[in-house]
Amino acid sequence: MPSSRPDRAEQERRRRAAELLGDLLPTTTSDETDEGWNEQRGTSRDEELLRDVPPHHG
Repeated sequence: MPSSRPDRAEQERRRRAAELLGDLLPTTTSDETDEGWNEQRGTSRDEELLRDVPPHHG
């Protein structure tokens, strides 16, 4: 019956990969932030309306 634990070589390979690659997935992705949705904090309503102009209005 095969063991579910990785052998020593596999453990070393995983440790080395983790050391080289680090944490590949950030704890918060960019689409979970205002920046990811192109929203800016602390802007006035006037600035927001000026940014939200339809393309045909130049």
